[in-house]
Amino acid sequence: MKNKEEAVVVFSGGQDSTTCLAWAIKKYKKVYAVSFDYGQRHKKELECAASIAKKMGVEQVVLNLKELNALAPNSLTRDDIEVDKEAPEEGTPNSFVEGRNLLFLTYAAIFAKTHGVTDVITGVSQSDFSGYPDCRDIFIKSLNTTLNLAMDYEFDLITPLMWINKEETWEMADKLGVFDLVRNETLTCYNGIIGDGCGDCPSCKLRKRGLDNYLKRRNA
Repeated sequence: MKNKEEAVVVFSGGQDSTTCLAWAIKKYKKVYAVSFDYGQRHKKELECAASIAKKMGVEQVVLNLKELNALAPNSLTRDDIEVDKEAPEEGTPNSFVEGRNLLFLTYAAIFAKTHGVTDVITGVSQSDFSGYPDCRDIFIKSLNTTLNLAMDYEFDLITPLMWINKEETWEMADKLGVFDLVRNETLTCYNGIIGDGCGDCPSCKLRKRGLDNYLKRRNA
């Protein structure tokens, strides 16, 4: 029998995962926040995640995936690789960490099963993303089937943000009562600056454009 009273949230301390955490807290009696140390060059990410989880009264678990740093060098794990300011015409941006969501969701699913939980929540979005193939709905559906077969268990990989853009994500955070927390205490910036970020990297530009559009509509 499925346990629909508890959930696991893949939690980075960024805008999307924090919004998903707030969404899950409203929906489930107990929520686990599972974060990953994958050798990211901005350790503030893990500090933000820990601080937000504590503030929101959620149990956080940090899993070690540091080998990913060596296997898949990229601008989010290496100081000597500068973040692409624009997406390349072909291929993925150098901020794409090969296999990251595949591993995160697999480890989160293992944690979920060992805790008797079926629902695993992630903040990926196909509507407003940076060209990452592991943010697509087809990938999530495929992995969901694979995990079910691999562990003989009925997981539900849930993506509350899959079909909404950043403007709508800000609106969701506002309706959930975490707008100020998301705006001031999350870390989305590829250059490791909390809150509004550096304003120059693709993640900050995407976040700001969505925020500006939402505030314009909200304040109209």
